Amino acid sequence: MEDTVMNLYGTPNQTLTITDLQAMKVKGEKISCLTAYDASFSALLDEIGIDVLLVGDSLGMVIQGHSSTVPVTVDDMVYHSRQVAAARKRAVIITDMPFASYATPEQALETATRLMQAGAAQMVKLEGAKPDIIRFLVAQGISVCGHLGLLPQSINYLGGFKVQGKEPSEAQQIIEEAKKIEQAGASLLVLECIPASLTQQICQQLTIPVIGIGAGPDCDGQVLVLYDILGISIGKQARFSKNFMHGANSIEDAIRRYHQAIKSQQYPDLEHCY
Repeated sequence: MEDTVMNLYGTPNQTLTITDLQAMKVKGEKISCLTAYDASFSALLDEIGIDVLLVGDSLGMVIQGHSSTVPVTVDDMVYHSRQVAAARKRAVIITDMPFASYATPEQALETATRLMQAGAAQMVKLEGAKPDIIRFLVAQGISVCGHLGLLPQSINYLGGFKVQGKEPSEAQQIIEEAKKIEQAGASLLVLECIPASLTQQICQQLTIPVIGIGAGPDCDGQVLVLYDILGISIGKQARFSKNFMHGANSIEDAIRRYHQAIKSQQYPDLEHCY
């Protein structure tokens, strides 16, 4: 049974907000997050109690069959975000801003507006250290999630899906970027594919919730690609991923196992860390 989330007036919230996620961080309850791309899975994840549904541009790989997230368009993200929003009742919906859709503050505002108005997103996520753009969006009343470490939209520049922040200079840069993202007004930060020791340092210095994917157990929550935990993604799975269908008797059971593993801090284990 999930704890009933109460608002300031002592009545149950129908939908979680960033304030609720912040409260979970304060009391030490881990935040469960999964990607979602359609109404059917949205309804199932929401019913199980997943706290955050990330409408990720990973759909470019797991749904569209591309080798990266780069080909995904704003129209794609609006479409899938709208389908996810149509079925969920409780979870927070975060939608990715796709490649090259937030190069300037004005372009970022246009993209975020579409994702929120037409796609019904509650928060938008952008990759990289872009404090000026984050600050501009927040000033317009838009909730923003940052993303550091491995940046899938920059995969051609990075030269592949590699662990980031292993060198001391790189680690220090990520720490400084995380601070700037928080200072710019971001409500949440995703850390992807970085050493667990670096994650621990960052979490100790930030007050906003930190969600990890291949970033170790010290994050305030964890996110994985839905298709990965069901063992149906194309190609080789990353070290940090885990197939929760092993030992499960249904898709619902696998998702519930994932949710419980996050809440009980049984995932990620050492084998999933860098």
